[in-house]
Amino acid sequence: MTMTTYYPATGLSGPAPTATVSVKPLVLEAPWRGADLPVRVTAPVTGDRLPVVLFAHGFGSDLDGYAPLVDHWASGGFVVVQATHLDSERLGLSADDPRRPQMWRYRVQDMRRILDELATLEAAVPGLSGRVDRSRVVAAGHSFGGQTAGVLVGLRVRDPRTGAAEDLSDARIMASVQLATAGKGGDELTPFAHDTLPWLRDQDFSRITAPGLVVAGDKDDLPLSTRGPAWTTDPYTLSRGDKSLLTVRGGEHFLGGVSGHRVAETTDENPDRVALVQQVTLAYLRHVTGIDHTDWEHARTVLTGSHPLGHLESK
Repeated sequence: MTMTTYYPATGLSGPAPTATVSVKPLVLEAPWRGADLPVRVTAPVTGDRLPVVLFAHGFGSDLDGYAPLVDHWASGGFVVVQATHLDSERLGLSADDPRRPQMWRYRVQDMRRILDELATLEAAVPGLSGRVDRSRVVAAGHSFGGQTAGVLVGLRVRDPRTGAAEDLSDARIMASVQLATAGKGGDELTPFAHDTLPWLRDQDFSRITAPGLVVAGDKDDLPLSTRGPAWTTDPYTLSRGDKSLLTVRGGEHFLGGVSGHRVAETTDENPDRVALVQQVTLAYLRHVTGIDHTDWEHARTVLTGSHPLGHLESK
């Protein structure tokens, strides 16, 4: 029987956290990207048939980021796999590096490489072998990482180099969680975004049919779009299928601090907002992978009205 924890600050509930183990770096060969792919795996020390969350960091981050989310998901019964993508500040690619216009594509290739090597990664973590359910994988990501997760479930990005909008989705991904993620491009992009982030110029969300949760801050006024915070709800409003949207009240781009505790990039530090995102995303992950639906249904009830921290809706 699963023990339940109630969180007074949010009014939500979740499974009692369990101990976790984290192993890094696990290095995968990836010659096409010009550097090996470093990976981190965080997992519960107990439990079987553990689903997988494939998490993509935001622009410039690395596999050591997002502990508030990664640790919470792992302590709630998930194997969380992170990589350091080529855009990481840790790698220091020069401004004229020819790989830069294709950063979005390299990220997707990184994730597919991880999917190909899940058995290898499982075997490399002491005590994890034989406990992972590789048939249940959810793609998740924050900011640029949200686009990466979206591509894996059907988001079409028009390649700025070739002009093609390929289907790079992967059937091994069953659902997605996209946090503070870019909306559609076109005339809504600012000149800065158009010139420096060409992979945002044309995004088509209409091909996404897999289940998904989108998390957006209602104060996330990025310098990338002229539409303001509503831009980050596009992955919900413009996609199809079973989708849910968590709007974080007062949330800016880092949603209270999901990328780390007291990190300099967080402009809206708020532990209660982080707790809300932690608990709703874990409830969703447990729901969409079929572990348990109770906490998700409870969250949908609690967050349908005028809750001070957020609002949850579905379509």
